[in-house]
Amino acid sequence: MYHAFTDRIIHILTKYFGEDLAQIVFESSPLLQYLNEKTRSANRGSKARGAFANHYALYVLVEDYIKKGYFDQRKGEYNKYDSARFSDLFRRQRELPFGAKLQNHALNSRLNDEFAKFFPTLGLRPIIRDLKEQRYWINEKLLVFSVTKDGQEYQINIAKAVIDIIDAYVETKKSAFQSFLEACRKMSELSEVDTEGAIEFIRAQLQPNVDARIFEIVSYAILKAYYGKQSIFWGWTAEDLQQEYLVLFKTGRTNANDGGIDFVMKPLGRFFQVTETIDVNKYFLDIDKIQRYPLTFVVKTNDDPDVVQQRLIEQAQRKYGIAAIVKRYVEAIEQIINIPFLLTVFESLVKSGKSSDVMAEIIRQSRVEFNYDDDDEITDDENVL
Repeated sequence: MYHAFTDRIIHILTKYFGEDLAQIVFESSPLLQYLNEKTRSANRGSKARGAFANHYALYVLVEDYIKKGYFDQRKGEYNKYDSARFSDLFRRQRELPFGAKLQNHALNSRLNDEFAKFFPTLGLRPIIRDLKEQRYWINEKLLVFSVTKDGQEYQINIAKAVIDIIDAYVETKKSAFQSFLEACRKMSELSEVDTEGAIEFIRAQLQPNVDARIFEIVSYAILKAYYGKQSIFWGWTAEDLQQEYLVLFKTGRTNANDGGIDFVMKPLGRFFQVTETIDVNKYFLDIDKIQRYPLTFVVKTNDDPDVVQQRLIEQAQRKYGIAAIVKRYVEAIEQIINIPFLLTVFESLVKSGKSSDVMAEIIRQSRVEFNYDDDDEITDDENVL
């Protein structure tokens, strides 16, 4: 599969193997084909999903291979290597850009599992592990191989090329993300003057094809500002009432296994779940996780909430066939918030002079979510649980 970043991969291979061999090396290597697939989002901007876990699991092992001399001085001796320690690899991947919050899943299984999906009959996996001793090796057979051109055989080692490809991908994503943050900062400054520009900017971030993380962050920023203008009066007795403004908290990172709660509202105790799909199994699973406590779903769709709910009912009827069961689940759906609702809310926030607050929240949450660290430290954790 060719895409915009493929040319960059070929350019890097040309640097190491020359124009005559670069294309052959690319087509002969399952590992390079895998990286080609994993770098499709490089030139799609900040709104395309850029996950780095599997890239970095591969990166730190190949880097260890090179640093220990098996690329040159100790060529051919890697089978004698006593291995890299998990703790060293894990620490190193967290030192890399966007890697500060990465978990151990890619090193332990996800890289191998995903690679196997692309090459189910190959019989090779990138990571070789000793589970008992927590020792790791890169599979050298995926780095070192032979190619033939015009009857001549060439011995190839792509280790350094792999490092350069991942570095180039990360730098491209970092540049796109910096541009996104800069656009947010500029829009924050101009939003009170250029209201139409602010609305169009937010509209672009709420499109159905936008990265789920960006959608969740922008949704949270809008809803936090929206509910933050509302207050309730409550107290233990009728004579002892106090006014309290609604506060929306983000309960964790996007796509986290947090029991189906993305946002929670104080003091009402409303739960919010952000989703991309209209799949009854997903909705009802989230409802079951919190014992059918009422949930508000923020859905990445332009469909009317009534249409979404009707589709869920129809799916549920086909799945269960029992009206009482369907009714109990549907009653747990407190509200469905769609893209048009979010845009309408944001337009009202623009008119009331709150758009810069939304932009500032998007910047802060984006930096947290994407493990981004620059000279401006994130210190305000007031509304992140």
